[in-house]
Amino acid sequence: MDRQDLERMFEYTVWANRRVVRAAATLPADEFKKDMGSSHGGVRGTLCHILAAEWIWLERWKGVSPPRLLDESEFQDITALRERWKVVERHRQSWFESLQQRDVAAVVRYRSLEGKPYEAPLWQLVQHVTNHSSYHRGQVVTLLRLLGARSVGTDMVAWDRERKKA
Repeated sequence: MDRQDLERMFEYTVWANRRVVRAAATLPADEFKKDMGSSHGGVRGTLCHILAAEWIWLERWKGVSPPRLLDESEFQDITALRERWKVVERHRQSWFESLQQRDVAAVVRYRSLEGKPYEAPLWQLVQHVTNHSSYHRGQVVTLLRLLGARSVGTDMVAWDRERKKA
């Protein structure tokens, strides 16, 4: 795995997240916040979980292990969530721009939310975050369908096709 592979994963993740957030923006506020009994409540809770995970992993890669995730109540509407996500994306991009090829295999030491120490190579953790976000975006798409909202595809192959056209 090299730096270019990590860049591909980050670019895909940003593209897919933005597609799902745009689809969620079509929901009325009460449906955006509605607890639907999913693993993280509903659309807001699940999107917040994705955002929080992307943020906490970025912080861990930078050497900081935050003791808690973001609280979904911080995001009263999709606009607030989208704006916070843009900040995380900019910080991740800035961090990535300084990343050297040798850093891709470097071991990252971090603490879980419970304080337990772990370590793994950066490339494995980036794969984890990308996969985690994909998994939960799929849940959001299902929730959107259940709410009768516009659905959206986020397959990586669709992203590849879109980039090829550009």
